[in-house]
Amino acid sequence: QVQLVESGGGLVQAGGSLRLSCAASGRTFSRYNMGWFRQAPGKEREFVAAVSSSGATTSYADSVKGRFTISRDNEKKTMYLQMNSLKPEDTAVYSCAASTLAIITSQYYRYDYWGQGTQVTVSS
Repeated sequence: QVQLVESGGGLVQAGGSLRLSCAASGRTFSRYNMGWFRQAPGKEREFVAAVSSSGATTSYADSVKGRFTISRDNEKKTMYLQMNSLKPEDTAVYSCAASTLAIITSQYYRYDYWGQGTQVTVSS
């Protein structure tokens, strides 16, 4: 089992950057594939990015490709989402999640553990 806590959200102007962190507790963080999802008010949860347990494989939603970078540090038991060139449409609550699936996935129901989320607001 793993507990996840996000941090790093906030208010930023369009074109700015933020780095989100997802800190995990427990001894088995390195066994999990990890993902970031977001949900804006009135909208469905949306896949953002995923990273394999080793960090070698990543996947991104088309809407963030080239602007966001997912990474992880297994020694620190932490995953990151570097967000550059932010747009107002990136405004949402961002949540990290851990999956025991053998491959990385964009399907939220494949994730077993979730953090509480952190708010990201991008002003125009």
